[in-house]
Amino acid sequence: MGSIVADLPHPFDPLSLAEIETAINIVKKAHGQVFFNVVSLQEPRKAEMTAWLANPETTPRPKRFADVVVIAPGGKVYDGLVDLAEAKITKWDLLDGEQPIITMEELQLVEHVVRKDPKVIEQCIISGVAPEDMHKVYCDPWTIGYDERFGNKVRLQQALMYYRPDIDNCQYQYPLDFCPIYDADKGEIIAIDIPKVRRPLSKAPPMDYHPAAVEARGGYRTDLKPINITQPEGVSFKLTGREIEWQNWKFHIGFNYREGIVLNNITFNDKGTVRPIFYRLSLAEMVVPYGNPEAPHHRKHALDQGEYGAGYMTNSLSLGCDCKGSIHYMDAEFPTRDGGLRTIKNAICIHEEDAGILFKHSDFRDDSVIVTRGRKLIIQQIFTAANYEYVVAWVFHQDGTIAPEIKLTGILNTYAMLEDEDTKGWGTQVYPGVNAHNHQHLFCLRIDANIDGPNNTVFVNDAVPSEAPVGSPENFYGNGFYNKRTKLVTEGEAMTDYNGATSRAWEIANTNKLNPYSKKPVSYKLVSREVPGLMPKEGSLVWKRAAFARHAVHVTKYRDDELWPAGKHVPQTSGEPSRGITEWIGDGTTSIDNADIVLWHTFGVTHFPSPEDFPVMPAEPMMLLLRPRNFFAGNPVMDVPPSYASTPSQILAGKQGVLDATDKLSTLAFANGNGASCCKSNGFNGTH
Repeated sequence: MGSIVADLPHPFDPLSLAEIETAINIVKKAHGQVFFNVVSLQEPRKAEMTAWLANPETTPRPKRFADVVVIAPGGKVYDGLVDLAEAKITKWDLLDGEQPIITMEELQLVEHVVRKDPKVIEQCIISGVAPEDMHKVYCDPWTIGYDERFGNKVRLQQALMYYRPDIDNCQYQYPLDFCPIYDADKGEIIAIDIPKVRRPLSKAPPMDYHPAAVEARGGYRTDLKPINITQPEGVSFKLTGREIEWQNWKFHIGFNYREGIVLNNITFNDKGTVRPIFYRLSLAEMVVPYGNPEAPHHRKHALDQGEYGAGYMTNSLSLGCDCKGSIHYMDAEFPTRDGGLRTIKNAICIHEEDAGILFKHSDFRDDSVIVTRGRKLIIQQIFTAANYEYVVAWVFHQDGTIAPEIKLTGILNTYAMLEDEDTKGWGTQVYPGVNAHNHQHLFCLRIDANIDGPNNTVFVNDAVPSEAPVGSPENFYGNGFYNKRTKLVTEGEAMTDYNGATSRAWEIANTNKLNPYSKKPVSYKLVSREVPGLMPKEGSLVWKRAAFARHAVHVTKYRDDELWPAGKHVPQTSGEPSRGITEWIGDGTTSIDNADIVLWHTFGVTHFPSPEDFPVMPAEPMMLLLRPRNFFAGNPVMDVPPSYASTPSQILAGKQGVLDATDKLSTLAFANGNGASCCKSNGFNGTH
């Protein structure tokens, strides 16, 4: 079995199908038939990688290793590494009391088992499902989270049960009130959680969202005219392998089973000087804690990326539907559980969009005006976690801003309820017999900073009024306010929370380099305003398992393989001790001042469901900004061609030499409209 690195993939590239197959064959030869939960790139050691990036012509290329996690007969879990160049296993550790990520194949097995289980059939009959209708019974298999009755040495899933009167109905309208527990090693149901108060199957008529159902309720809107997006000269970005260049940006687009999109070596060409900004950006983890404290609902707190994988659950995107315009796609390649290969076509879409006005100014004195429109580059994936869809977009702007955006859509997780049952505030009746519980969607953004170099410092920025009282010499009229900057010196100090009252933001700065005008450190500012605190209380199961969500921001010193803040192996962790970020921080004394650091930011939404969210939820967006502050010597987009520009001297000279690059395809909406040109000001033409 020879080396396969002769093709020289970029060291950040995901494993190719050939590399995945090679790793699988090496493991099978050494250990026989096993189930493959993970075969993925072990990312290059940062020291080796940064040396290679600095001088790829003379520096040794980092070796390719496959990170492999398997389940062997008897439920034994092994964590290994395969050296692809040498075709040998370099690590093979037996794990004790740890469960690896659950694959899509494992999830799909459960529904077939529950339909045939006699005790499940018995509970379905009690709920009002006829035994001959068991083919109409469905389940969403979730990892059990953690249940002290079973611990973590037996691989379990909990089955959230539903019924579909017709195959085209949405099952979330007909939840069942009991919860089977599935043992993956035995392939059978080992327990069923049954509530004290039984809630029979709802008899409400279906309210579906598919076309036939919409037509039956009166049909679709007929007043929508086409909007066409055209780029007659093609796109403005360039791809070399998986490296993209666009509007001074350059970075590598990776993808893995767990985080989905991973962006590496992000740089900006500032008038000929290529400046590093971030070494790595990813959405590293998430947790969706539900707010009904009644058993077994306390187990509903999915850590979707660590337990199932945003890569594994990613959609194959459709041209003109998920992504519109001139699109470039990238596929994702994974192993199957039995050691085969699978490809998700069009897992990533890359496209440009108009971004509205980039900057504009009109002078009221003389009607001179400049207006420049911006555009943005979008790197996007969509993954489906059972009922919910997550649209994850990395949005790059021409002015150096990066705006990660998540849109939440899909379907509410639902539970059965009696007619006029008191939900006790833990949920909302969104349809007859359908209780949608309160929950949160909390995401953890991992920011591996490289602001003009590897040694960075984080500050908390708060807008505060002057401490000097009204009438004092320093603040006589009382109107003084300023930006209070607090340096975070240690990992312990960096555990900080959001404060909307002070417009709190976090600044990642290179204190070794100052802006030539402001004399302040060059920096990028994290602006994030959708930052709810973790609702479950301190000491709760969620609080222990998802320690990253205890604070809006953590900062750690960079260490290889500290990638996932809830730990590497997340399913069935008890949170005692908490894995991941709390282990890394320890006593909190490690210095993060002027160091190679990673900032972890938890943001999201607290969702109190309503009928407008059902039976399918309109997309709810969440966005944050990574903005350059004191990074450039001036506005970095003045060289973006304006749509229209005129100076006072040109106006006086009868508009000779006015730049007019307006979009000639734009037209008035109504032929008899009398609106002024969008490029003109509403000035007084020099008179008052």
